[in-house]
This record gives sequence, C-alpha cells and structure tokens, in this order.
Amino acid sequence: MSTRTDWIDIDPARPGFQGYLALPPAGRGPGLLLLQEIFGVNAHIRAVAEQYALDGFVVLAPDVFWRQAPRVDLGYVGADRERALALMQALPPAETGPDLAAALAALKARPECTGRSAALGYCMGGRLAWALAAQGGLDAAVAWYGGGIHHQLALAPSVNCPMQFHYAGEDPHIPPEAVEAVRAAMAGKPAEVFVYEGAQHGFNCWARASHGPAAAALAHGRTLQFLSALF
Repeated sequence: MSTRTDWIDIDPARPGFQGYLALPPAGRGPGLLLLQEIFGVNAHIRAVAEQYALDGFVVLAPDVFWRQAPRVDLGYVGADRERALALMQALPPAETGPDLAAALAALKARPECTGRSAALGYCMGGRLAWALAAQGGLDAAVAWYGGGIHHQLALAPSVNCPMQFHYAGEDPHIPPEAVEAVRAAMAGKPAEVFVYEGAQHGFNCWARASHGPAAAALAHGRTLQFLSALF
C-alpha cells in the first residue's frame, strides 16, 4: 500500500482555494495541516506531505498564495527566490488567517481524519502555524525555523495547545536571541524548543544547499514523537 494524493478544493466560499492532500496507507489518521515555505506547495512540500502521510497522518498542504499565484512551484535561488520573497511580502494577513482556519476546518471534516489535528510549518509556514495556534482549534503545532515568530510574541498568551520549535544553530535570519525570546515567551506552557548546532536555515529541505540530513532526521523523529499524542 502507498499514499494517495490529489489537489482538492478547500472551501466553496473561496473558489480557487486548493490544497495538496496526502492520505496514509491505512486510509485514516489524525490530521496534519502542512504549511509551506515562501516557495509555494512545491515539489519538496508535496514530498513532505507524502512523508508524513506514510507516518500515518491525513495531510493537507493549503496553497497559501492561491490568490496571487495559484499552485506556484518555485526553486530556491535566483529569480525564483526573488519571486517567492515578493509573494510573501504581498500576502494579506487579514485574509491568510481566515484561509488557514477554513483549511483546518476542511481537514477536520474529511472522513479520513480522526478529528484530532495539528499544524506543522517551515519558515514562513512555521510563523503561520504559530499564528494559527493562537487562533485556537489545534491539538498541537510544530514550527521548523519559523521566521518572524519572535516579532509576534504578543500572541503567546493565546497559544494554549502544545507546541514544538526547531531552530538552526547557524541561521542568519533567526539569531540566538530570537530563539531565547521565544523560549522565554513559552515558559510555563507545554512547549519544547530545540536548537541544532551547525545546522543552517532550511535544513530539512534536501533540494537546498543548506540541507542538514542529521539535523533533519533528528527533528523529524522528535516531531513524530511529539505528535504521537494525536493518535
């Protein structure tokens, strides 16, 4: 048996809003909302969706840029990177939060989903997972090198679900003091913060020069252990 994948419509009230769905071999499991980097639901994010489906999750990766560039699939350098940055900068926060809430509702409503659901995001997606955790409705959230979370610490009192954070030790975008600010903001809450010494930003992505296989494997294992409470 293998995963089944497809692009699906997420919300009839948002025509054109789609997501990449990956179903586990068993056909049923807890939900995982997979939140993209700035490069779209690209080949890597789709592969990650399938990876977590093989781990037993019903995975939905919503197309965050659906209004600007539906199903955009970008690489990591040159003109693709510049376009990705422009898409992120033009992303309207007032619309993104409701979009993600709609995606979470659609995931939970699927017959394959047991109802318990988490969000997991990378870089921009990590920040979106943080914001979604503050909105409520999640059983857990995981942020891998979530850029900008340290600028949104006012949301911390509203984050009531367990959270796990993974940071690279050599990340020019997220300095150590930013990591410590997140750690301090989550003190007393059910949160775990891990730093991978020597790893670089984007260490999970095998298509990037910054890929760190050892850190990625350790963080993936910790993520699965953390999310096992959803089963």
